[in-house]
Amino acid sequence: MKTYTTLLFDADGTLLDFKKTEKYALEYTFSKYHIPLTDDTLEKYENINSKLWKQFEEGIIDKKTVVYTRFVELFKKLGIEEDGVAFEDEYQAALGRGGYLLEDVHDILQELSKNYSLYIVTNGVSQTQYSRLKSTDIQKYFKDVFVSEDIGYQKPQKEYFDYCFKRIEDLDLNTTLIIGDSLTSDIQGGINVNIDTCWYNPDSIRKPQNMDITYIIHDLHDLLKLL
Repeated sequence: MKTYTTLLFDADGTLLDFKKTEKYALEYTFSKYHIPLTDDTLEKYENINSKLWKQFEEGIIDKKTVVYTRFVELFKKLGIEEDGVAFEDEYQAALGRGGYLLEDVHDILQELSKNYSLYIVTNGVSQTQYSRLKSTDIQKYFKDVFVSEDIGYQKPQKEYFDYCFKRIEDLDLNTTLIIGDSLTSDIQGGINVNIDTCWYNPDSIRKPQNMDITYIIHDLHDLLKLL
């Protein structure tokens, strides 16, 4: 087993329970606007949101376009005359209050921080991400946090990682590992910059045949065994 010195952690879906946070924020905001959040509405939103985030990761659109387009498109599709931009601002505030961690994250990070330099690499809205990290009190385990909105590039773009690498002390790419749940941003990002990758795959999704992943784990506790 290779000896690592630097661990790059994705945030949402890897450390933070984004599904729980998203559920809370959507329910809160739709309720505040007195709009029913039906299964059909949720499915339409998820399709629009996924499409926009994919375009963002491919560098086709910027973060502002993602967040300030998704509810505008949704309300247009639903035939609802509502301000999607104002709705987004309310939704982001609710996301910022939803600081939920995946199980045992504090204990795992505390143990890893004894022997490794930890960093967060995340695509997201800066104010929302920092608010959630602060509320969960995990920022203390990390030497730095890199949010795509601050950088102007995003995972999996090489420019995003170049920015991070210039600000990581004593970096050795050969002993750097990225851990994340997203194949398109975390794992592909690691591949793009030639660092080892660890796919956090709690749902046991089938591994793509054309993607060279260094490690696959199904539980964050497996990191302690792996490293």
